Amino acid sequence: MPFVIKKLHAPARQKAFLFLMRELGISQSEAQRLISKGRLFQNGVAMSNNAGFIEGDFDFVCFEPLSMGLNPTFVAEEFAVYDKPSGLLVHPQNRHTPYSLNDEIKHRFGHDANIAHRIDQETSGLVLAARNKTSERVLKMMFEDREITKRYLAMVKGHLKEPLDIQEPLLRREDESTIVRMIVRVHPEGKPSRTFITPLRYFPETDTTLVEASPYTGRQHQIRVHLFHVKHPIVGDPIYNQDENDAVRFLDREMSVEERFKNTGASRLLLHAHSLEFVYGDNPYYIVSREDFITQCFEAMKVK
Repeated sequence: MPFVIKKLHAPARQKAFLFLMRELGISQSEAQRLISKGRLFQNGVAMSNNAGFIEGDFDFVCFEPLSMGLNPTFVAEEFAVYDKPSGLLVHPQNRHTPYSLNDEIKHRFGHDANIAHRIDQETSGLVLAARNKTSERVLKMMFEDREITKRYLAMVKGHLKEPLDIQEPLLRREDESTIVRMIVRVHPEGKPSRTFITPLRYFPETDTTLVEASPYTGRQHQIRVHLFHVKHPIVGDPIYNQDENDAVRFLDREMSVEERFKNTGASRLLLHAHSLEFVYGDNPYYIVSREDFITQCFEAMKVK
Protein backbone atom coordinates (compact mmCIF):
# COMPACT_ATOMS: atom_id res chain seq x y z
CA MET A 1 0.00 0.00 0.00
CA PRO A 2 1.70 3.27 -1.13
CA PHE A 3 -0.01 5.35 1.55
CA VAL A 4 1.26 4.43 5.02
CA ILE A 5 0.79 5.94 8.47
CA LYS A 6 3.94 7.11 10.21
CA LYS A 7 4.02 7.61 13.97
CA LEU A 8 5.89 10.84 14.69
CA HIS A 9 6.72 12.75 17.88
CA ALA A 10 7.31 16.46 18.39
CA PRO A 11 9.13 16.95 21.74
CA ALA A 12 8.06 20.60 22.03
CA ARG A 13 5.23 22.76 20.72
CA GLN A 14 6.07 23.99 17.24
CA LYS A 15 4.68 24.77 13.81
CA ALA A 16 3.60 21.53 12.17
CA PHE A 17 4.97 22.43 8.74
CA LEU A 18 8.40 23.28 10.23
CA PHE A 19 8.56 19.89 11.93
CA LEU A 20 7.63 18.08 8.70
CA MET A 21 10.22 20.07 6.75
CA ARG A 22 12.98 18.96 9.12
CA GLU A 23 11.73 15.42 9.66
CA LEU A 24 10.89 14.55 6.04
CA GLY A 25 13.29 16.84 4.18
CA ILE A 26 10.56 18.55 2.16
CA SER A 27 9.93 22.19 1.23
CA GLN A 28 7.63 24.53 3.15
CA SER A 29 5.07 24.61 0.35
CA GLU A 30 5.01 20.81 0.15
CA ALA A 31 4.64 20.46 3.93
CA GLN A 32 1.78 22.95 4.05
CA ARG A 33 0.13 21.33 1.03
CA LEU A 34 0.17 17.92 2.71
CA ILE A 35 -1.30 19.36 5.91
CA SER A 36 -4.05 21.07 3.90
CA LYS A 37 -4.85 17.71 2.28
CA GLY A 38 -5.56 16.23 5.74
CA ARG A 39 -2.46 14.07 6.04
CA LEU A 40 -1.61 15.01 9.65
CA PHE A 41 -3.71 13.62 12.53
CA GLN A 42 -3.65 14.55 16.20
CA ASN A 43 -5.76 12.37 18.50
CA GLY A 44 -7.47 10.95 15.42
CA VAL A 45 -8.48 14.37 14.06
CA ALA A 46 -7.02 15.73 10.83
CA MET A 47 -5.33 19.11 11.13
CA SER A 48 -6.96 21.64 8.79
CA ASN A 49 -4.77 24.68 9.51
CA ASN A 50 -1.48 24.43 7.60
CA ALA A 51 0.01 26.97 10.00
CA GLY A 52 -1.12 25.02 13.07
CA PHE A 53 1.00 23.76 15.98
CA ILE A 54 1.81 20.23 17.10
CA GLU A 55 3.26 18.70 20.25
CA GLY A 56 3.70 15.13 21.37
CA ASP A 57 2.63 12.09 19.35
CA PHE A 58 0.75 12.36 16.06
CA ASP A 59 0.12 10.40 12.87
CA PHE A 60 1.16 11.42 9.39
CA VAL A 61 -0.09 9.74 6.22
CA CYS A 62 2.72 9.64 3.68
CA PHE A 63 3.21 8.20 0.20
CA GLU A 64 5.81 5.45 -0.07
CA PRO A 65 5.97 4.34 -3.71
CA LEU A 66 5.67 0.70 -4.59
CA SER A 67 7.46 -0.74 -7.62
CA MET A 68 6.16 -3.69 -9.59
CA GLY A 69 8.98 -3.58 -12.12
CA LEU A 70 7.49 -1.32 -14.80
CA ASN A 71 10.48 0.46 -16.38
CA PRO A 72 10.43 3.61 -18.52
CA THR A 73 10.68 3.14 -22.27
CA PHE A 74 12.75 6.32 -22.67
CA VAL A 75 14.84 8.33 -20.17
CA ALA A 76 16.29 11.82 -20.60
CA GLU A 77 17.97 14.10 -18.07
CA GLU A 78 14.80 16.08 -17.29
CA PHE A 79 12.01 13.63 -18.10
CA ALA A 80 11.10 10.02 -18.78
CA VAL A 81 8.43 8.23 -20.82
CA TYR A 82 6.50 5.17 -19.68
CA ASP A 83 4.44 2.79 -21.82
CA LYS A 84 1.45 2.31 -19.55
CA PRO A 85 -0.62 -0.89 -19.81
CA SER A 86 -4.40 -0.66 -20.06
CA GLY A 87 -6.09 -0.81 -16.66
CA LEU A 88 -3.33 0.95 -14.72
CA LEU A 89 -4.21 4.24 -13.06
CA VAL A 90 -1.81 7.08 -13.81
CA HIS A 91 -2.35 8.69 -10.41
CA PRO A 92 -3.88 7.25 -7.21
CA GLN A 93 -7.57 8.11 -6.85
CA ASN A 94 -7.35 8.14 -3.06
CA ARG A 95 -5.30 6.78 -0.16
CA HIS A 96 -6.65 3.29 -0.73
CA THR A 97 -5.40 2.95 -4.32
CA PRO A 98 -2.98 0.01 -4.09
CA TYR A 99 -0.78 0.89 -7.07
CA SER A 100 -0.51 3.45 -9.87
CA LEU A 101 2.01 4.61 -12.44
CA ASN A 102 2.96 7.38 -10.03
CA ASP A 103 4.44 4.69 -7.77
CA GLU A 104 6.91 3.64 -10.43
CA ILE A 105 7.86 7.22 -11.31
CA LYS A 106 8.58 8.28 -7.74
CA HIS A 107 10.23 4.96 -6.87
CA ARG A 108 12.75 5.36 -9.68
CA PHE A 109 13.28 9.13 -9.85
CA GLY A 110 12.48 10.39 -6.36
CA HIS A 111 9.85 12.39 -4.53
CA ASP A 112 9.96 15.43 -6.85
CA ALA A 113 9.27 13.38 -9.99
CA ASN A 114 5.71 13.59 -11.23
CA ILE A 115 3.40 12.95 -14.16
CA ALA A 116 3.22 15.79 -16.68
CA HIS A 117 -0.19 14.78 -18.14
CA ARG A 118 -2.78 12.07 -17.79
CA ILE A 119 -4.45 9.45 -19.92
CA ASP A 120 -7.49 7.38 -18.97
CA GLN A 121 -7.03 4.27 -16.85
CA GLU A 122 -8.29 2.06 -19.70
CA THR A 123 -6.12 3.77 -22.34
CA SER A 124 -2.70 2.21 -22.86
CA GLY A 125 0.43 3.88 -24.14
CA LEU A 126 2.92 6.67 -23.61
CA VAL A 127 2.89 8.87 -20.52
CA LEU A 128 5.41 11.68 -20.06
CA ALA A 129 6.87 12.10 -16.56
CA ALA A 130 8.93 15.01 -15.25
CA ARG A 131 11.97 14.12 -13.16
CA ASN A 132 11.93 17.33 -11.09
CA LYS A 133 9.70 20.28 -10.21
CA THR A 134 11.26 22.56 -12.82
CA SER A 135 10.75 20.19 -15.72
CA GLU A 136 7.23 19.47 -14.45
CA ARG A 137 6.30 23.15 -14.78
CA VAL A 138 7.90 23.36 -18.22
CA LEU A 139 6.24 20.22 -19.58
CA LYS A 140 2.81 21.09 -18.23
CA MET A 141 3.06 24.52 -19.82
CA MET A 142 4.11 22.90 -23.11
CA PHE A 143 0.99 20.72 -23.02
CA GLU A 144 -1.14 23.76 -22.24
CA ASP A 145 0.41 25.71 -25.12
CA ARG A 146 -0.03 22.73 -27.49
CA GLU A 147 3.70 22.38 -28.03
CA ILE A 148 3.54 18.60 -27.61
CA THR A 149 1.93 16.56 -30.38
CA LYS A 150 0.16 13.41 -29.21
CA ARG A 151 -0.97 10.71 -31.59
CA TYR A 152 -3.13 7.76 -30.66
CA LEU A 153 -4.11 4.51 -32.32
CA ALA A 154 -7.66 3.23 -31.95
CA MET A 155 -9.65 0.30 -33.27
CA VAL A 156 -13.12 1.56 -34.16
CA LYS A 157 -16.30 -0.14 -35.27
CA GLY A 158 -17.24 -0.08 -38.93
CA HIS A 159 -15.40 0.87 -42.11
CA LEU A 160 -14.01 4.41 -41.89
CA LYS A 161 -12.85 5.31 -45.39
CA GLU A 162 -11.91 9.01 -45.31
CA PRO A 163 -9.94 11.25 -42.91
CA LEU A 164 -12.05 13.32 -40.53
CA ASP A 165 -11.56 16.71 -38.89
CA ILE A 166 -14.00 16.55 -35.98
CA GLN A 167 -14.78 19.93 -34.46
CA GLU A 168 -17.52 19.43 -31.89
CA PRO A 169 -17.75 21.21 -28.50
CA LEU A 170 -17.59 18.93 -25.48
CA LEU A 171 -19.43 19.42 -22.22
CA ARG A 172 -18.48 17.60 -19.05
CA ARG A 173 -20.95 17.01 -16.27
CA GLU A 174 -20.68 15.08 -13.03
CA ASP A 175 -23.22 12.37 -12.44
CA GLU A 176 -23.78 12.23 -8.68
CA SER A 177 -25.40 8.80 -8.75
CA THR A 178 -22.01 7.13 -8.38
CA ILE A 179 -18.84 7.85 -6.45
CA VAL A 180 -16.55 8.81 -9.33
CA ARG A 181 -18.01 9.59 -12.73
CA MET A 182 -17.37 12.07 -15.48
CA ILE A 183 -19.76 11.95 -18.42
CA VAL A 184 -18.72 13.91 -21.51
CA ARG A 185 -20.97 14.68 -24.46
CA VAL A 186 -21.15 16.80 -27.58
CA HIS A 187 -23.11 19.92 -26.66
CA PRO A 188 -23.27 23.49 -28.06
CA GLU A 189 -22.50 24.89 -24.59
CA GLY A 190 -19.32 22.79 -24.31
CA LYS A 191 -15.70 23.78 -24.81
CA PRO A 192 -14.29 23.94 -28.35
CA SER A 193 -12.68 20.60 -29.20
CA ARG A 194 -10.92 19.28 -32.27
CA THR A 195 -9.66 15.83 -33.27
CA PHE A 196 -8.03 14.73 -36.52
CA ILE A 197 -8.80 11.13 -37.51
CA THR A 198 -6.91 9.20 -40.20
CA PRO A 199 -7.99 5.67 -41.21
CA LEU A 200 -5.01 3.30 -41.48
CA ARG A 201 -6.39 -0.18 -42.17
CA TYR A 202 -9.73 -1.90 -42.44
CA PHE A 203 -10.22 -5.44 -41.06
CA PRO A 204 -13.25 -7.00 -42.82
CA GLU A 205 -13.21 -10.10 -40.61
CA THR A 206 -14.12 -7.96 -37.60
CA ASP A 207 -15.65 -4.99 -39.45
CA THR A 208 -13.27 -2.66 -37.64
CA THR A 209 -10.88 0.08 -38.73
CA LEU A 210 -7.50 0.96 -37.24
CA VAL A 211 -7.25 4.76 -37.07
CA GLU A 212 -4.77 7.37 -35.96
CA ALA A 213 -6.29 10.06 -33.75
CA SER A 214 -4.49 13.34 -33.12
CA PRO A 215 -6.26 15.60 -30.62
CA TYR A 216 -5.63 19.30 -31.17
CA THR A 217 -7.33 20.12 -27.87
CA GLY A 218 -7.02 18.01 -24.73
CA ARG A 219 -10.50 17.54 -23.32
CA GLN A 220 -11.34 14.57 -21.12
CA HIS A 221 -12.50 11.55 -23.16
CA GLN A 222 -12.20 13.71 -26.29
CA ILE A 223 -11.19 10.99 -28.76
CA ARG A 224 -13.73 8.54 -27.36
CA VAL A 225 -16.64 10.99 -27.54
CA HIS A 226 -15.73 12.37 -30.96
CA LEU A 227 -15.48 8.91 -32.50
CA PHE A 228 -18.74 7.89 -30.88
CA HIS A 229 -20.34 11.06 -32.28
CA VAL A 230 -19.35 10.19 -35.87
CA LYS A 231 -20.79 6.66 -35.50
CA HIS A 232 -17.41 4.90 -35.24
CA PRO A 233 -17.10 4.20 -31.50
CA ILE A 234 -13.92 2.65 -30.13
CA VAL A 235 -14.16 -1.11 -29.68
CA GLY A 236 -14.23 -2.04 -26.01
CA ASP A 237 -15.53 1.33 -24.77
CA PRO A 238 -17.70 0.51 -21.73
CA ILE A 239 -19.21 4.00 -21.41
CA TYR A 240 -19.83 5.57 -24.81
CA ASN A 241 -22.01 3.66 -27.28
CA GLN A 242 -23.48 1.73 -24.34
CA ASP A 243 -26.87 1.61 -22.69
CA GLU A 244 -26.87 4.17 -19.86
CA ASN A 245 -27.66 1.54 -17.24
CA ASP A 246 -24.78 -0.64 -18.46
CA ALA A 247 -22.40 2.34 -18.37
CA VAL A 248 -23.45 3.04 -14.78
CA ARG A 249 -23.01 -0.61 -13.83
CA PHE A 250 -19.52 -0.65 -15.33
CA LEU A 251 -18.50 2.48 -13.44
CA ASP A 252 -19.94 1.03 -10.26
CA ARG A 253 -17.90 -2.14 -10.90
CA GLU A 254 -21.01 -4.28 -11.03
CA MET A 255 -20.34 -5.70 -14.52
CA SER A 256 -18.56 -8.99 -15.05
CA VAL A 257 -15.67 -9.39 -17.48
CA GLU A 258 -17.80 -11.67 -19.66
CA GLU A 259 -20.68 -9.19 -19.83
CA ARG A 260 -18.34 -6.32 -20.58
CA PHE A 261 -16.88 -8.30 -23.50
CA LYS A 262 -20.36 -9.14 -24.81
CA ASN A 263 -21.49 -5.50 -24.62
CA THR A 264 -18.40 -3.81 -26.04
CA GLY A 265 -16.70 -6.39 -28.27
CA ALA A 266 -13.41 -6.47 -26.34
CA SER A 267 -11.97 -7.02 -22.88
CA ARG A 268 -10.43 -3.51 -22.80
CA LEU A 269 -10.70 -0.10 -24.42
CA LEU A 270 -8.82 -0.32 -27.72
CA LEU A 271 -7.19 3.10 -27.52
CA HIS A 272 -3.41 3.51 -27.34
CA ALA A 273 -1.22 6.61 -26.89
CA HIS A 274 1.23 5.79 -29.67
CA SER A 275 3.64 8.71 -30.02
CA LEU A 276 4.85 12.00 -28.52
CA GLU A 277 6.63 14.71 -30.50
CA PHE A 278 8.10 17.89 -29.01
CA VAL A 279 11.18 20.07 -28.54
CA TYR A 280 12.72 20.34 -25.07
CA GLY A 281 15.81 22.44 -24.37
CA ASP A 282 16.38 22.93 -28.13
CA ASN A 283 16.45 19.15 -28.62
CA PRO A 284 13.75 17.52 -30.77
CA TYR A 285 12.15 14.32 -29.53
CA TYR A 286 9.93 11.84 -31.34
CA ILE A 287 9.08 8.93 -29.06
CA VAL A 288 7.06 5.97 -30.31
CA SER A 289 5.47 3.17 -28.31
CA ARG A 290 7.12 -0.22 -28.67
CA GLU A 291 3.90 -2.13 -28.08
CA ASP A 292 2.25 -4.15 -30.84
CA PHE A 293 -1.17 -2.56 -30.60
CA ILE A 294 -2.77 -4.51 -33.45
CA THR A 295 -1.89 -7.82 -31.81
CA GLN A 296 -3.22 -6.52 -28.51
CA CYS A 297 -6.46 -5.54 -30.24
CA PHE A 298 -7.00 -9.00 -31.68
CA GLU A 299 -6.21 -10.59 -28.33
CA ALA A 300 -8.71 -8.30 -26.60
CA MET A 301 -11.33 -9.13 -29.25
CA LYS A 302 -10.38 -12.82 -29.01
CA VAL A 303 -9.69 -12.99 -32.73
CA LYS A 304 -7.47 -15.93 -33.72
